[in-house]
Amino acid sequence: QLQASGGGLVQPGGSLRLSCAASGFTFGHSAIGWFRQAPGKEREGVLCIASSGGTTYYTDSVKGRFTISRDNAKNTLSLQMNSLKPEDTAVYYCAIPGVVATNACYGVRYWGKGTLVTVSS
Repeated sequence: QLQASGGGLVQPGGSLRLSCAASGFTFGHSAIGWFRQAPGKEREGVLCIASSGGTTYYTDSVKGRFTISRDNAKNTLSLQMNSLKPEDTAVYYCAIPGVVATNACYGVRYWGKGTLVTVSS
């Protein structure tokens, strides 16, 4: 299971930290990432990280603003979001991708439930 939390309403320019608690599989052996789906748009990969933590993927729109981290000892994944913009408004999902490379993150094998992030004044 993947349980995301930490969503909410934040003003533009603000920060938010999402967490994902994993259970039921060997977290340390799995790539994992954050995806999001904005109203009326397709779901997209935001930030993904390989099992070793050595490879990460991020979509250009969050470069320099979002940071992904994983704690294999605690089976948790985090997403630190800074300088939030209204266009970051979306449901954010924690998921297990099949492929993580520096320029791609896809082939999701398992989706967790999402958490809503709303960026608005």
